[in-house]
Amino acid sequence: MTQTSDNVTWLTQEAYNQLKAELEYLSGPARTEISKKIEAAREEGDLRENGGYHAAKEEQGKQELRIRQLQQLLENAKVGEAPADDGVVEPGMVVTIAFDGDEDDTITFLLASREYASSDVETYSPQSPLGAGVNGKKVGMDAEYELPNGKMASVKVLAAKPYQG
Repeated sequence: MTQTSDNVTWLTQEAYNQLKAELEYLSGPARTEISKKIEAAREEGDLRENGGYHAAKEEQGKQELRIRQLQQLLENAKVGEAPADDGVVEPGMVVTIAFDGDEDDTITFLLASREYASSDVETYSPQSPLGAGVNGKKVGMDAEYELPNGKMASVKVLAAKPYQG
């Protein structure tokens, strides 16, 4: 999946292709669509009280921000292979952990940047406290991370498998 190191983001070829396709859509057909919405709303008259116009302009702003984010991400991307299935936690892995060693209190998540947030599995960033705590650990190892209240929490890595998307 991804691994960020300074300004470089590591992507699998599949992830790169997916983001490139999103960028092409947003900077092509989607830009044309939003321009048409703005023009249609503008023709309705007084722009100060035109909700459709303001909504379309806001949508355009969000879309342009996403285009800039994708351009920057892809500009600094390095394409590589998916992580090895070696039991070591790293970005691109689906990780199962147990809180305080209690194997009944577990969560499973994808360790990846938010670009890969998926509806089928929760995503944690490698820069998040939990993500940073487990990154690099092997299955069976304990890890610690800092909670928002400043206390430390411990978890045990139960599984780490490459994400199959």
